[in-house]
This record gives sequence, structure tokens and C-alpha cells, in this order.
Amino acid sequence: MDTTVADTLIGTTIDGRYRITGRVARGGMATVYTAVDDRLERTVALKIIHPSQATNVHFVDRFTDEAKTIARLTHPNVVAVYDQGRHQGLPYLVMEYVQGRTLRDLLNQRRRLNPVEALAILEQMLAAIAAAHRAGLVHRDVKPENVLVAEAPSGGIANLVDSVVKVADFGLARAVEASTTDDTGQLMATVAYVAPELVTDGHADARTDVYSAGIVLFEMLTGRVPYDGDVPVEVAWQHVDNDVPAPSSLVKGLPNVLDDLVARATRRDPGARPTDAGALLAEVQVVRDDLGAANVETALLRQVPARAPLADPTALVPAVTSVFPAATDRPTWARLPEQNKGGRGQRRSAPLAEAPAGRFDDRRRIFIVAAVALMVLTILGSTWYVTLGRYTEAPQFVNMTRTQVEQEARAKGFALVFGDGRYDENVPKDVVLAQDPPAAERIVNGGQITLTLSLGPERHPVPDVVGLEVAAARGEIENIKLSFQEGTGEYSDTVPQGVVISTNPKAGQTLKPGETVTVVVSKGKAPITVPPVVGRTIDEARNVLQGLGLTVVEQYKDSTQPANTVIAQSPGPGAGAERDDEIKLEVSKGPPLVKVPDLTNQPCAQAAQTLTNLGLTPKVGIIQTGSVRAQLPPANTEVAPKSEVVLSCL
Repeated sequence: MDTTVADTLIGTTIDGRYRITGRVARGGMATVYTAVDDRLERTVALKIIHPSQATNVHFVDRFTDEAKTIARLTHPNVVAVYDQGRHQGLPYLVMEYVQGRTLRDLLNQRRRLNPVEALAILEQMLAAIAAAHRAGLVHRDVKPENVLVAEAPSGGIANLVDSVVKVADFGLARAVEASTTDDTGQLMATVAYVAPELVTDGHADARTDVYSAGIVLFEMLTGRVPYDGDVPVEVAWQHVDNDVPAPSSLVKGLPNVLDDLVARATRRDPGARPTDAGALLAEVQVVRDDLGAANVETALLRQVPARAPLADPTALVPAVTSVFPAATDRPTWARLPEQNKGGRGQRRSAPLAEAPAGRFDDRRRIFIVAAVALMVLTILGSTWYVTLGRYTEAPQFVNMTRTQVEQEARAKGFALVFGDGRYDENVPKDVVLAQDPPAAERIVNGGQITLTLSLGPERHPVPDVVGLEVAAARGEIENIKLSFQEGTGEYSDTVPQGVVISTNPKAGQTLKPGETVTVVVSKGKAPITVPPVVGRTIDEARNVLQGLGLTVVEQYKDSTQPANTVIAQSPGPGAGAERDDEIKLEVSKGPPLVKVPDLTNQPCAQAAQTLTNLGLTPKVGIIQTGSVRAQLPPANTEVAPKSEVVLSCL
């Protein structure tokens, strides 16, 4: 179960009935949860579409049709639908909860299955798909991810032959006579399993599912799909251009009958395949019967001397049925018509039963004794191996670092799987918090151990939400488990109303889950527009601004402008302001005064030049030669620039 990211739906009760307890999987269109039906007191699976799909009318209609589609398929190998409805405007389905895992999970764990297991799973898959075909439906997306392997009646899924298989996600199914493309014209299938006709012309019928089932069988036998590539479209066209290779070309020793079965199901020409899943099911059951009988007879005959003739071959029947389930042991929904009437198995053994009894009298006892001895030894050896021989104790990995456990697991031959990590305030990152199976518990030699590593203390950096609308900012913050709080808004001339201006703490600072991020949101431009007052006298500017309800703050500075003239303002013209906001004005004190120097006894021409250089205006008396004898204003007097200074010279 994926619990890495908090999900607000967990713990919610839908329609007063379905209490969501956990999340199973999240796909591109919908999320699947486990839930408890409080009314019937049973665990169910609840599938609800993502909010991003709620506006897609075609998809919502297709999702709603899924309930009606699956409800038409009453079959033990089809995941049942119990209910449907809407939660906060989002459609949901309530389905049967299957305790087990997907076929994809099994293949990831074991890579490939033995032929008997593969055929046992394929039989039940085809039984489910055949029921759909009889109802006029095509699955269109047969793949291991949509095949659920439930726990066997004996418990667990170690014995795949006894496990119950269920096919899920008929939501993409279409009536055979209906269009075979989705509303956007896109290919509705997974490229690794897509039939050639879906790639070339988008056509799908029952034989399309037969092809995909053949690819699934190929993967179960070989541990891989027949084609791969970097670009999905390249993989899809390989199905069109190439024949699926024989499984025995990849896994030596596979019987030819399996190669033939895969080849029949995956013919590029749909007309050369079995007509539907039911027809393929019949062929699979025949192959499974032949394969089971051939394997057991070969194994026993190898233990008998080469010259020993067979004595009453019907004595082999108990050994066959004890290893491979006989056709008559299958449930009624998986039997062929001939098997319900006695079947091929009886016809195969009839000629042997008619053999002359006296022909083998001399060596009958030898064969029986050898067969019984072999069976006893096999049972004893198998019992020891199954109960004791193949088991050991799981080592202690808790509190070790990842590097340490990888080294020890490699030395002892165990396979490691690292599950979803878990935050811990006290355990450093990459140290093992838990293991499954626990230390000292029995485990198969070379078996798999799943480890949960510490992610260290849970901390989340404050996201940069400045410039986002408040709803989007809330989502960004709450998605990483932080608490959102909207602070006092502020007017802004540049940030639109409803957009975040700043956060406290600032972006990038790390917080614990649940800690609060306060955002300051713009209220838009303030209601009062500041007028221009530069160039006016301070009295005029004061009257205008105070008349608007604004407060004037004055600062006087030297300036070449006339005294008491406004030379700057803040905020500037056009800015927004609230009543009583301060408007700062810079006011000219006028030009700075110039101190008249002492020019006495200086040559008259030189004194006049000195005054000119100081920005003053010299005025010389009638006599303009000689030295200065007197000046007005007198020395050290401060006067305004360009003021006149009278010089008396002799």
C-alpha cells in the first residue's frame, strides 16, 4: 500500500457507508482504495476518478459505464462490482476486494513460471475473458497488471495451481459491434500486448484479446515480453511486422506443444487465431492435459529398466492425478463439454486397459514395486525438503545501514527488496527500521527479504508560492503536510488581488509536518490614487494631499529650485494608497548661500574674477584700476547666488 504521501480521503466515509482505510494504487485516471462497507461489514475496493478528469464528460461517461459493463459479467474469475455513486462530484465504483497480488507482482518476484503454473493461470484468465466474449464484450487491455492472483483455499499463493485468478478492469471494454477507438482516437491498449489490428486500423474484437492472452502466456513462460524498445510506437509496430518467437528459443527445454499454443494465439492475421477466448481455453486445456500426462509418464519410465515392458499402464493413473489435477477436478466453469462427460482422459487410457493381462504378468510386480518405491522416496525427500531442507533463519537486519545489509545479504545469498521508506525522528536515513520476514523466522534458502529503510526526520522545505493564486498556494503547502494560514492582506500596485505577495517562513526553509506557513495575499491596488505634486509649492501640495485623507511628511533639502518648492514625492504619482497613508515630500530650501570673501587690497580686476567664480555678480565703481579699498556687502556676509557685490577701487 502506498502511504508515502498523505491522502485526505483516507479515513473519510463515502455516502455514510464506505469508510476508506488505505490506498492500494494510483493510476493515470483514477485511484483505488480499500474501504470497509459499514453496512455489510466487509472489505471492498473503492475506485474514484481524479479531479483532473471530472471535467472530461466522455471519460466520466466511460467510467460510469464500467459499472454497468462489469455488472453484466457474473463469473467467479471476474472482479465483481457492488455499487456506484459520486463523492464531491467525482464518480466512484465499489468493487470486490481481492486478497493477493497481481500477476505482474508475481513475475517481478519469480521472473517466470513453470508451464503447469502458467497454464493453470491462463485457464482461469481465459474463462473470465470468455464470459465477456459471450456477453458481446472485448476487454482490450489484457496484461499481467489486470490479472489478480488471490490466495489459494489452502492459504497463501505459493501453490499457483490452486490459486484463484480474477481479471480486472473491464472498464475499457466495448461491445463487439461498437467503435474500437476511444473518444480521442488514441490506441486503448498497452503496447507490449497490443494486437497488430489495433495498431494498423484500430479494430478490436474477441481475437484481439486472444492475441494479448498469448503474449501474457509468452511472458509467463520466458520472463519477458517478445518486443521492447525506447519508443512505444516502435514496440507496437513490431507486433505488426514480426511473428512472436517460440518460447523455447529463449528457455531451453520447453515442450514444443507450448510453442505451438503461443504461435496459434499470436498469429498476426486475426483469422488464423482461435475465434475467441473460449476457443483458446479449449486448446489450453487439451495442452495442459497432454503436458501433465507426458511429464509424469516420462519421469516414472526413466526409473524402470530399459527392457522392462509395461504391466497394466492404468497403474500410472494415481501418480498423474496426484501431480497434475485431472480434467474432472476442475471447477465446472473451466471444463470442456467432453470433460463433463468423461473426457479425453478416459479415451486415452482405454486402449491400454484392453491390453492382454497375461502379456506382462512376469514383470508386473517389478514395475509396481519400482513405482511405489520411487513414489515413497519422492514423498519422503519432498517432505523433508519442503518442511526442513530448503529453509533457514532470516538474519537480523534491523538497525543496520543499507550498505551493511547489502553486503551481508550478498554473502548469505538472500535477495533484498526495499519497500517504501518511512520517516523517523530518531533513526538516521538509510538505516533499516523493519524487515519481512522478521529475524530468526523461517525463510527459504536464497529467499527474498523486504526491508523498510528510514528516511530520517521528516522535514519539508517551504515551497515558493509567491506569485500563485491563494488556492494554488494552499494546495502546494498542504500537499507536503504543512499547515496553511492566510495572514493579513496587503494592497499592492504590482501584484493582482488574490495572489501571494510573501510567505512566513520564506521559501526554502525546512519545517516539520504540521508546522504553519503564513501567506500574505494581495488585496489589489489601494483605493486612493496618489496625485502628482512635484513642482508645486509645499502649501499647494499639502492642501491637495490632505484633502484626499493622506498624511504629508516633509523633508527639506538644498536645491537649485526656489525655496518651498516640492522636488520629489514617495509614493509616486498613480500609486495606490489608503486613507491616512504617509506621502513623503522633499521640499527645496532654495539654493545654498555664498559667503562673500575679503577682497580688500586685491587688484580690482582680480577681485571681480573671484566673485564671478563664486557665482556672484561683481559691480566695480567709476575707477576700475588699482586695488580694492572697500566692498559691499562686507567680507564673510552670506548672500544668495548671483547676488551683487560692489567694489570701490583706487
